[in-house]
Amino acid sequence: MSTIDFKLTRNAFGKLVLTTASGESHEGVVPVRAFPIAAPEQGLSLVSADGHELAWIDRLADLPTEARGLVAEELASREFMPEILRLRQVSSFATPSTWEVETDRGETSFVLKGEEDIRRLGPSSLLIADAHGIQFLIRDLPALDRHSRKLLDRFL
Repeated sequence: MSTIDFKLTRNAFGKLVLTTASGESHEGVVPVRAFPIAAPEQGLSLVSADGHELAWIDRLADLPTEARGLVAEELASREFMPEILRLRQVSSFATPSTWEVETDRGETSFVLKGEEDIRRLGPSSLLIADAHGIQFLIRDLPALDRHSRKLLDRFL
């Protein structure tokens, strides 16, 4: 189904509703990114409440403004992955350790249980899971300041 073959709305209960060109309506539609970190604006699927793909969107920008806004709202309410911009301090180089960081959502601290909670996503990206399961992203390792890279190198 191409991006122009459906209409997206929100019902009175706040759920997304996809209506096909033939008039078939699907309530409780969920947008799912194919590549949430590598290409967050490309490759989205609209999935029914029972998990079946209803529509594929090559690029988020291809959607009409109103539908794009609804998809973006829904994704924002489901996805929470702060991006680490700077490491301020690490309590210890042994785990568990408390990390004080600056993220794109403000300053915070979290506990790193073990070094296995730091995963490489590619040559320059890392995903760090805290003790509560919150995922923190370092999108571009070389772009971090020298102090941050020095602290992080002790764990890699």
